[in-house]
Amino acid sequence: MVLYGYLLLYGAVMTSKFFNRSKTVASQSVRSKILPKLGKKDLGDLIPKRGGTITPVIGARLLKVLGWRTVGDISNVSQAVVLALPHTSYLDGLYALPGLFAIDLKVSIMGKHTLFKIPVLAQILLWLGIIPINRGNKGSVLQASIDKFKTGEPLFLGLSPEGTRDYKKEWKTGFYYLAVGAGVPILPVALDYNTKEIRFMPLVYPTGDIEADLPKIYAQYQGVIPRHPKRLSQPLQDVNKAED
Repeated sequence: MVLYGYLLLYGAVMTSKFFNRSKTVASQSVRSKILPKLGKKDLGDLIPKRGGTITPVIGARLLKVLGWRTVGDISNVSQAVVLALPHTSYLDGLYALPGLFAIDLKVSIMGKHTLFKIPVLAQILLWLGIIPINRGNKGSVLQASIDKFKTGEPLFLGLSPEGTRDYKKEWKTGFYYLAVGAGVPILPVALDYNTKEIRFMPLVYPTGDIEADLPKIYAQYQGVIPRHPKRLSQPLQDVNKAED
């Protein structure tokens, strides 16, 4: 399984180099001066971890080659809905994956159950933390996700409320109702291409009042620059306008 991960990460490096030949590593002057660098040793005992020894080393080295780093802080909780934003390029995942591996953080995502019919592929997907789910019924997906949390097992479930790499006028709100239904906090994570940082930000505990809570989440992404700024979702564009 480590070999599978290594091959995936190697592909990420090669792809990133190809698409970023003209780009330089972000200078220290534009990087976060307040948020501390986040490493494997900084994760609390309750946080779900991959538990690997080789993978974190590979992830850290690849992250360094890519010129990215992980910063911020992750509160010591065993369960959370993780928001990965902004999502404007398929390269987002290629940067995020080595970052998660480097700090040994296990973030699971939902995947089509049909993908797991191929034995070899199923092993790779499970190793990556992908959970099989039938997406045929939206209501059942939400409930299945809530039930997964209700087992009490450590789980950081990653979601992208933008739902697409293209511009979106509004976010999908399923992540919010999932957090409310499961009684878990929301962990905002940002990929900032300006600073080349994977930024872990303060938890948001949903109150059930979505109109009051969403602005708190939007605000944490103020100033974050995606790979394709024109594709940035409208809520995050509005936050940046407010900053100006």
